[in-house]
Amino acid sequence: MLYLLLSIFFSVLLLVNFRLHPRFGINTLQSIVFNYPICFLTGLILLPENQHFSFDFARDGTFPALAMGVGFIITFLLSGASTQRMGMTATSLANNMSLVIPVLFNLFVFKTSQNFDWLNYLGLVFAIVAVLLSTFKKEENQEKRKRQFSDFLLPIAVFTMYGITNTSFSYLNIKYVTSSGNTIPFTLTILIGAIFAGLLLLTIRVLQKKETVQLKNIMAAIPLGIPNFLSFYFLLKALDSFQNNGAYVLPVYNIGVIMSSALVALFFFREKLQVLNKIGLFLAVLAIALISYQALQTLFQA
Repeated sequence: MLYLLLSIFFSVLLLVNFRLHPRFGINTLQSIVFNYPICFLTGLILLPENQHFSFDFARDGTFPALAMGVGFIITFLLSGASTQRMGMTATSLANNMSLVIPVLFNLFVFKTSQNFDWLNYLGLVFAIVAVLLSTFKKEENQEKRKRQFSDFLLPIAVFTMYGITNTSFSYLNIKYVTSSGNTIPFTLTILIGAIFAGLLLLTIRVLQKKETVQLKNIMAAIPLGIPNFLSFYFLLKALDSFQNNGAYVLPVYNIGVIMSSALVALFFFREKLQVLNKIGLFLAVLAIALISYQALQTLFQA
């Protein structure tokens, strides 16, 4: 349980980082670009002694992993923008409700044997409605109303991209990772893709004189990159401690991140939730419970 709590803590800490960036004048793009080398170094330090990492272009799965790294950095950029414009609660909810996308892929594309009933499907519907409701903000000013619509798309984009990257990671993990002990080395390959994609993007923007690299943005990558990797690392440790029972661990993790983010946003950042936002938050928790109720039911009966 400690590993699960640590994973939830570091996941929420990521959003707190993004939320604090405007207050300290941090360029989020630059901090995200430099966070991936920090992630990579953290992963190397935490790599178990019985595991080995080496980079080889000729190895199966290297190019798909590098390509997925590009998806990682796009998703992270969207998450940062959404946190700053729409708040921690909406972004956290969109992020964690993206589990709907891999679930749908498992059902209709990968053809898993799990038998969904009407309660599970109701949970999927609630999840999508929850994401939409969490983005609602009433603005009286016409100009703000126009801006609200463009900002409204950010959590939707986070929901979509996190769903795509999670589904891709699951697929690549099944296809190219021969054992559970190779998951972190495979993730390090993905991070190399994110590093190169980020540095290429930043270099282009610097050459176009749209960015000026500053030391404070590089330093901000440290408190961003370490929890970025640790949230994933401790989630893997939690899965391992529960005999890889993702049907139990992942719903508890998602609910924990959503509720913790909402509480932090309320008490530390004074984010105000309107009635529809609160309904969305309730539906999100209910959706996860319905999607995974069989596994949770089995757990409580044990």
